[in-house]
Amino acid sequence: MRRLTRLALFTAIALILSLVESAFPPLLPVPGIRLGLANVVTLILLYAAGPRDAFIVLILRIILASIFAGQGMSFFYSLAGGLLSFCVLCCLKRFLQGSFILLASVFGALSHNGGQLLTAVLITQTPALWAYAPILFVSGAVTGLFTGLCALLCLRHLPGISKSCGDSSGTF
Repeated sequence: MRRLTRLALFTAIALILSLVESAFPPLLPVPGIRLGLANVVTLILLYAAGPRDAFIVLILRIILASIFAGQGMSFFYSLAGGLLSFCVLCCLKRFLQGSFILLASVFGALSHNGGQLLTAVLITQTPALWAYAPILFVSGAVTGLFTGLCALLCLRHLPGISKSCGDSSGTF
């Protein structure tokens, strides 16, 4: 029951971050560039609770954000980017601990943008969209660094997060 409550709480936090961020105007006048604040929650859970809990919250947040934001197509882009990013983060977590969460976050953001761009090319059948890749990858590196820093600071300075999430086996 405690685990379910924690998952619900982290899902709510991620959903709120996602919806609040989508309510603000874009950082740059370029479509698709966002800070990805909800990804901070995914990183925290991945490093504090393990991949299973991080995956559950990621999927629930993507589904709920698509429903509440009322953008059906965003579901496919978010899902593709989120799943690819999650796979990359899980692989990197084995090698990158501690402060290296920043590097893992950058690669997670880059893969997220890559997954979304690939989905856009497949859906629209427009290979010319790949020309957008350099802009997305530069912005992904910057935003990935930011979200990684946020997650690292939360994990270091809010010790209750790591303790409340238990060990990485996903049990509490």
